[in-house]
Amino acid sequence: MDNVDDARDELEKILNETEYTTYSDQPSSLFSIWLEKAKNWIADQLDQLFPAIKTTGILAGPILTIVIVMILLLMGTVLFFVVRNRSSKRKFRETSPLQSTKEIDWSYQMHVTEAMKQEGLEKLSSATRHLFLALLLYFHEKEWLEARIWKTNWEYYEELKKVNQQSANQFQHLSYFFDEATYGEREVQKEDYVQFQKEVMKYLGGTDE
Repeated sequence: MDNVDDARDELEKILNETEYTTYSDQPSSLFSIWLEKAKNWIADQLDQLFPAIKTTGILAGPILTIVIVMILLLMGTVLFFVVRNRSSKRKFRETSPLQSTKEIDWSYQMHVTEAMKQEGLEKLSSATRHLFLALLLYFHEKEWLEARIWKTNWEYYEELKKVNQQSANQFQHLSYFFDEATYGEREVQKEDYVQFQKEVMKYLGGTDE
């Protein structure tokens, strides 16, 4: 029993030593130092923007902390959209919208009919896919591009640019939505689908220039 008490006393002594306390508090101290530097930097920037106001004193303490948090949230939001945009562009360059010979053997009218069927079943991702393939095969029929199973949307975009730049840009825009709907990154909402359908049918309905 005495040995247990001695061991406990020795452990308490170690934990109370300055070196251990300093070590355990180090992450907190580093964060505090970083936060203080960040607050000072922001205050300096505000002083330069608004020299008539002594922002260091006015925006001290909690207010500066809130400003820092807001800046971090803004940076995080911007980073999210940058990564998302890069991901969309990568898929645009790498994915092939046509996955089987059956899809390319259908006429664009058949894909429109299937899209309407899938829409009635509330399978909007599938309906989106068939509408996009209808647009692709419509451009193929007009000889604005040559549809092939192995081709990517980027290659179709490059072909369209040579014929109709406006249609190429619209195709690129629609292909981003198609990718997100088809590969499961985005649950297609009714209002988004209706807008997508409207833009596709501008071509398939014979209203394109």
